[in-house]
Amino acid sequence: MIEIRRREVAQQFECVPSQINYVLETRFTPHHGYYVESRRGGGGYIRITRAMVRRSVGTFREIVEEIGSRIDGERAGRLMDQLEEAGVIGGTRGALIRGALRQETAGIDPPLDEVIRAKLLRVMLMIALHDQRRG
Repeated sequence: MIEIRRREVAQQFECVPSQINYVLETRFTPHHGYYVESRRGGGGYIRITRAMVRRSVGTFREIVEEIGSRIDGERAGRLMDQLEEAGVIGGTRGALIRGALRQETAGIDPPLDEVIRAKLLRVMLMIALHDQRRG
C-alpha cells in the first residue's frame, strides 16, 4: 500500500489534483490487481493498495469469476502474474499454463480465442490448485 498527497504530486507535475486522480485510477485498476481510494480537500490523499490473492476455499471461485466466460491474453497474463506473486501458483506451473494458452489459442480469431482461453485457463488452474492442495 502507498499513500500520496494529491496536492504535492499535482504541484510537481504542474497540474490540478483531479488529473492525478484520473491518471492513477485508470492505471491502477482492479483488473491489474489494485484498489485506489482518494480523499479530496486540504489534506487530500490517494491510497493505492495492491490486492493480494488469498489462499482460501473461496480462491478458486474468485478466480473463475475473474476469468469469466472469455478472457484476452493480456488479462490472463495479469491474472497469472498475481497468482504467482501471491504464491498460489509456482513459476514452473505458471510457465506451463502460459505456454499452453499461447499454443492453443494461436491463430484463432477473436472472440473465439478468448472463449477457448477462458475454458483452458479455468481447467488448468483447477487441476493445478487441486494438485497443490494434495501435496
